[in-house]
Amino acid sequence: MSAIEKILLETPGLEDEPWDVERIREDFPVLKQTVNGKPLVYLDNAASSQVPQVVIDRGSKYLREEHSNIHRGVHYLSQRATTAYEGAREKVRRFINARDVRECIFVRGATEGINLVMHGYGRKFIKEGDEIIISAMEHHANIVPWQMLCEEKGARLRVIPMNEAGELLLDEYDALLNERTKLVAVNHVSNALGTINPVKEIIARAHKMGVPVLIDGAQSAPHLTVDVQDLDCDFYTLSGHKMFAPTGSGVIYGKTELLEKMNPFQGGGDMIRTVTFEKTTYAGLPNKFEAGTPAIASQIGLGAAIDYLNSIGRERAVRYEQELLRYATERISAIEGVTLIGTAREKASVLSFIIENVHPHDVGTILDQEGIAVRAGHHCAQPVMQFFKVPATARASFAFYNTKEEVDALAHAIEKVIEVFS
Repeated sequence: MSAIEKILLETPGLEDEPWDVERIREDFPVLKQTVNGKPLVYLDNAASSQVPQVVIDRGSKYLREEHSNIHRGVHYLSQRATTAYEGAREKVRRFINARDVRECIFVRGATEGINLVMHGYGRKFIKEGDEIIISAMEHHANIVPWQMLCEEKGARLRVIPMNEAGELLLDEYDALLNERTKLVAVNHVSNALGTINPVKEIIARAHKMGVPVLIDGAQSAPHLTVDVQDLDCDFYTLSGHKMFAPTGSGVIYGKTELLEKMNPFQGGGDMIRTVTFEKTTYAGLPNKFEAGTPAIASQIGLGAAIDYLNSIGRERAVRYEQELLRYATERISAIEGVTLIGTAREKASVLSFIIENVHPHDVGTILDQEGIAVRAGHHCAQPVMQFFKVPATARASFAFYNTKEEVDALAHAIEKVIEVFS
């Protein structure tokens, strides 16, 4: 059963609850503005989603009424800030169904989460001759850190190939797994293609070989129900700014037994138990990995964003996004001269495309003149572009506040691009 089917089939009565997208849009003040005299059509959610008013208000409340450093203060404001900050951590724990709140480490985003594992786990346990497996559709954040580690340690990076639809070849993955494999790191959803990878199966196959698995959940956390215990992943990371929270917020989940064996990522205040000039002993989880003053307002905002997602009904949001993606796929693919890049059977809310004889940057520029925000470029996934033999793509990425009318506006604007360059 696919990730989407699991959500839809295991939520009774979902089809009886229509999605009131116009009411949802009222929660996002940025959507009310115009760009170049046209209503803003924001279709760049895979880069950063917009922030609802309740999250903005929660961050403002912290700055207005609670602003203080956390953990170390005995005064009133510090206690209030600490309570709010650690309350957000508990919300994260429930959101991803971690066993223990100590398994949820606050980071600035998925990139920092991956680097934390590379430094804390990889540099300690990866040796010369070992192998790390990633996939052909990874974001640079899940390629470069492992390349750096392999260069330092004399290890080898192996890559799971994909087919022309943008789906991983699991038989080839099986062939890569061997006694030298020490870590697998793959994304749950491709930011460039929208492919939903079968990560539960990928994890199970790695675990048969005793190999831990890191899942990059930057694109899955906003669009799928995440259960790290059900997945049985060893690490899972997400970015708050892609799930309706402020920038500078995020989480790396890790199983307790692995986190306790790892070295700290950074040294400084709050991650120590004792310090002398001769020796430092480290604090317990999660503080061991959270050196210095964190992005307090942003992480509290992440907690508020999780509250918001829970309040609107995440399962209905997933259903609506899937309907929107199907509509957009049919609408855009029907335009002569447009080719979709990434046609996997299981996809989340990403539609990447190219227009014949038009560079994606030109597409993005003309769409912006129509008030439509898309992403144009390689999407920090240059190997994906190389595989499909294109320099870049235009990418429309959807959230539950987008509408079919906005998809129609996108289609009309694409037709205008084709007319301009014909």
